Amino acid sequence: MMQRCFSLLFGMLAWSAAIALEAPAESHPGARAFAAELARDPLAIEQGLSEAAILATLDQARYQQTIIDAISRPAESKAWKDYRPIFLTDKRINDGVAFYRAHADLLQRLEKEFGVPASIIVTIIGVETSYGRITGKYRVLDALTTLAFYYPARAPFFQGELKQLFLLHGTRFPYATTELMGSYAGAMGWGQFMPSSIAKFARDEDSDGKIDLWNSISDICASVANYFTAHGWQTGGPVAVRANVDKNARVITPGSLEPVYPLTQLEEWGYHLGSNPGGAKPDGQTPVTLLQLEGAEGTEFWIVFQNFYVISRYNRSPLYSMAVLQLSEAITRELSKPAQ
Repeated sequence: MMQRCFSLLFGMLAWSAAIALEAPAESHPGARAFAAELARDPLAIEQGLSEAAILATLDQARYQQTIIDAISRPAESKAWKDYRPIFLTDKRINDGVAFYRAHADLLQRLEKEFGVPASIIVTIIGVETSYGRITGKYRVLDALTTLAFYYPARAPFFQGELKQLFLLHGTRFPYATTELMGSYAGAMGWGQFMPSSIAKFARDEDSDGKIDLWNSISDICASVANYFTAHGWQTGGPVAVRANVDKNARVITPGSLEPVYPLTQLEEWGYHLGSNPGGAKPDGQTPVTLLQLEGAEGTEFWIVFQNFYVISRYNRSPLYSMAVLQLSEAITRELSKPAQ
C-alpha cells in the first residue's frame, strides 16, 4: 500500500511539473496587457485583430524551458579559437560552393542589384541554417511567447517581436501564426529573419505575390541582400584586415564594433594594416575600429571597417561577423580554383 501511495504521489508531481512546463501563455499576467496594447495598434485595427483573438492565440502558446536554456548559453560566449571551427568546416565550405554554383545567375544578378557580394549572401545562409537544412524546430509562437514573458533580461525586445509576429499575417505573408516554425529565438526561414526583419527587409523577389523564406531561393537571397544594403553595406569596401601591432602600441578597448576612429588614429596608436584589404589602401580618414580576438595561436588584432559593422547587425557578436567574413573568403577561394 505504501509503495502504491508513493507511486501515485510521484505520478501527480510529474503531471503537475509537465503542466507547469507547458502552461498557456495567457496564464502569465503580462499576456492580457500585451493583448490589450497590441489590439490598439493601427495595423491591428486595420486587420481586425481583436484583443480576444490575440488572447485566443496566446492561449495556444506553450512555455518551453529548453528555449530559456538555449538562449542562456549562446555559442558566442566561446573564445574565437573555439568558435571558428564550428563554422569554418570543409563541409560548410564545399556546400557553399555547391550552393553558389547551383544559383550563380541569381546570385550574380543580386550582387549587381544590391552591391552585396554573392559570397556574403551565400555565407549568411550557410552560417544560419547550413543552406536551408536546419531552419529551426520550435514553433515561433512558443519561442517568442516564452522569451517575451519569461525572460526578463530581453523581454521588451521579444515582446516587440511577438507583436510583429501577429501583425505579419496577410496576403504577402500568408502563414498561420500558430504554424510557423523557427529557431529558439523566433527566427525564421533559410536566412533566419526575426518578424521585424521580415516586415522591414524581406523581399518578394520572384514576384509571386508572397514572401517565401522557406521555398523560394530568390526571395531568400534577395531578402538577405536587402538587409545588408539597408544597414549600410558599402559596395566594394573592405571588411576587416589583420593588424600589425607595434610593441609599444596604445592599449584601447572600443565599446562597440561601430567604426569611430579615423584609420590614421589607429596607425598613430600603433596599429597598421597588415595586408592589402582587397584593393587600394583606404583613405586615412576612413572610419575604423579595433577588434581583439583570442585565436588558436594567440591574440589577434583586426582593423575592422563599416562592412564588418554591417555584418554585426545580423548578429551582434564579433565572432559571428568574423566567421561570416572568413567563410565567405574560403568559399571565394574554392570557386576560383580550376574545375577538376
